[in-house]
Amino acid sequence: MAWEVVIGLEVHAQLATKSKIFSGAATAYGAPPNTQACAVDLGLPGVLPVLNAAAVRMACKFGLAVGATVATRSVFARKNYFYPDLPKGYQISQYELPIVQTGQLKIEVDGIEKIIGITRAHLEEDAGKSLHEDFHGLSGIDLNRAGTPLLEIVSEPDMRSPKEAIAYMKKLHSLVRYLEICDGNMQEGSFRCDANISVRPLGQKELGTRTELKNLNSFRFVERALNIEIERQIELIESGGTVKQETRLYDADKNETRSMRAKEEANDYRYFPDPDLLPLTIEPSFLEQIRTELPELPDQKKQRFMQEYSLSLYDASVLTTSRELAHYFEETVKLSGSEAKLCANWIMGDLAAFLNKSNLEIEESPVSAKQLAGLLRRISDNTISGKIAKPLFEAIWNGEGEADTLIEKRGLTQVTDSEAIEKIVTEVIAQNPEQLQAYRSGKEKLFSFFVGQVMKASKGKANPAQVNELLKKRLAP
Repeated sequence: MAWEVVIGLEVHAQLATKSKIFSGAATAYGAPPNTQACAVDLGLPGVLPVLNAAAVRMACKFGLAVGATVATRSVFARKNYFYPDLPKGYQISQYELPIVQTGQLKIEVDGIEKIIGITRAHLEEDAGKSLHEDFHGLSGIDLNRAGTPLLEIVSEPDMRSPKEAIAYMKKLHSLVRYLEICDGNMQEGSFRCDANISVRPLGQKELGTRTELKNLNSFRFVERALNIEIERQIELIESGGTVKQETRLYDADKNETRSMRAKEEANDYRYFPDPDLLPLTIEPSFLEQIRTELPELPDQKKQRFMQEYSLSLYDASVLTTSRELAHYFEETVKLSGSEAKLCANWIMGDLAAFLNKSNLEIEESPVSAKQLAGLLRRISDNTISGKIAKPLFEAIWNGEGEADTLIEKRGLTQVTDSEAIEKIVTEVIAQNPEQLQAYRSGKEKLFSFFVGQVMKASKGKANPAQVNELLKKRLAP
């Protein structure tokens, strides 16, 4: 039987505020346990929450960026449940009237564009964290994270494969970083998701029973967890079993999902409006002010890169993945005076490879845009070849100096003197009579052999274009 997969994601983006959503306690990551949780975060008697205006502004920013309706009136509610890292016994969230409603995000998978609906995005506070290691069979509770502002972004069940889910999640990750409302650090838990998955016979309209996978905090784990859970559900149904609606955890070490608890319904949480917080009212003038502050968004920047720099869709998509990468590219083009395609190739090629190997982000690159531009200038003006530039790039990466200094120090200026290159060509042809005869007999692939020999004899300094032109003349019958 053919099956159709149905996936919806609930993404939790930690908002980049300096203080918590309802208190003045700090949100900085990495503080000693329980040093950043105040009386408000713990819900001690007599304290009152005060809404963080910066968190509201960031939620509105997101709503405008995804073409959603930003509610003029939204309400905070108490979501009641017991868990050790939730000392108040309830979480302040939004339920019936969220701040952001009905938006959308465009993704692209295998060259096909698709619109993913965003049902809602609501403000809420994070819970603390349970620690299960190094406590000799006990659990520790760190409440530093309690009260940290979150924007929970809930998609429609519009995704039909793990690839689409990853594309959506990556697009969302890029967007919140462009908007500077979330640092997107998945290792620190700033950007994580719960995934709802179900399967149904292909062509059936009714949704199958769904399971929820909790707290997936890397793109790789999301894809692996979805694939495993989809396979589990299909095998279960085909063997005569039924899928239970439940919350499951993904075990990365065993690459399996396992049951955590029966899936709760909304009425299990006994939502009711928080009596300590007034309804949130958003004035139209406030929204218009935020709209003027929106940056150039990823899709807009991608289109501009294609038009302004004549880049392909693929190149423009890669270079606009983050604001930092896009800025690095534009700085390199401006400072080098080189063709945009040359800059794009080096950034997506050599630079990206070095960054990946060193596990660094573009903003941490040891090679600045100015330094790369200096190297590309010398390729563009034929001072050096692209081949010579590669070891120079590595030297710049290792902090050995700028391109011009290294070129002079190593004597790497490209040979463009036609007479000097012709002399080398003559010597190479004379040294390889058998290959010459074979080439003239029709084995045209030997042309690259002669090019290689000339470049080797010139120690890579001969201008490749001139070498090719001279060889074509001299090798002709």
